[in-house]
Amino acid sequence: MANGWRWFHRLGSPKYLFQKTGQWLPWIWAATLILLGVGLYYSLWASPIEVRQGQGHTVRIMYVHVPAAALSMIAYIAMAIAAIVGLVWKMKMAFAVVRSIAPVGAAMTFLALFTGSVWGKPTWGTWWEWDARMTSELLLLFLYLGYIALHASFSDRSKADKAGAILAIVGVINIPIIYFSVKWWNTLHQGYSVTQKGALAPEFQTPLFLMLAGIYLLFAALVIMRLRAEIILRNQKARWVTEWATGATSKRGES
Repeated sequence: MANGWRWFHRLGSPKYLFQKTGQWLPWIWAATLILLGVGLYYSLWASPIEVRQGQGHTVRIMYVHVPAAALSMIAYIAMAIAAIVGLVWKMKMAFAVVRSIAPVGAAMTFLALFTGSVWGKPTWGTWWEWDARMTSELLLLFLYLGYIALHASFSDRSKADKAGAILAIVGVINIPIIYFSVKWWNTLHQGYSVTQKGALAPEFQTPLFLMLAGIYLLFAALVIMRLRAEIILRNQKARWVTEWATGATSKRGES
C-alpha cells in the first residue's frame, strides 16, 4: 500500500512522469498498430454481413462507433477524476492530464456522433433524431469544447486549471444520463446490444473486441503524446527540460 502511494505521488513529478511515459509509449503504439491492423482486417473483410435485421455491410460501422462512443464517456470520467485529484491533492500534473484528455475525448465524441449518423440513415431512415441518447452525447461534445474554450480564456494557467477542473467535475453528471438514457426514456437508439448476453452474435464479437482494444490503446497513445507536450510546455524553463531538449537535438544531429 505504501509503495502504491509512493508511486502515485511520484507521478506528480513532471520529470518522472515524462520519463515514464516515454518508456511506455513505444510499447503502447506497437500494441495499438497490431490490434488495429488485425481488428480492421476482421471488421472490413473477415467478418460477415448482418442479415437478421437487414443491415448488411452497414453493420461494419459498429466496429468504430461502439468503441468511440464508449471512449467518449470513459475519457470524460477520467477527466473528472484527474480534476478531483488536481483540486484535492494540488497535483499540477493532474491538471495537465485533464487538458491532455479533453481534445482527444472531443474527437472521440465527434467520431461517435458522426458514425452514429452515418449508421442511423440506412438503419432508422434519418441522419439525426433529438432523442435522449443522441442529444446527451451531443451535450458531451459541447462539454469537451466548453472545457477547451474555458481553459484557453484565462491567461493565468493556475486559474485556468481550476476553472476547467470545476467544469469537468460538474459536467460528469451527463455521463449516467447518456448511459442510462435508453433505459429511462423511449429512445430511437437501441439498447445495450454489446453488454446484453446473446444480443450480439459470436461472429461479430471478435472484430468488435479487437477494435475496442485497438481504439482504447490509440486513445491512450494520443493522450500520452499530448501529455508529454503539455509537460514540456508547463516546465519549459526547468533545467531537466533544457537538458532533455539539448540531448534530443544532439542525437538528431548525430543521426
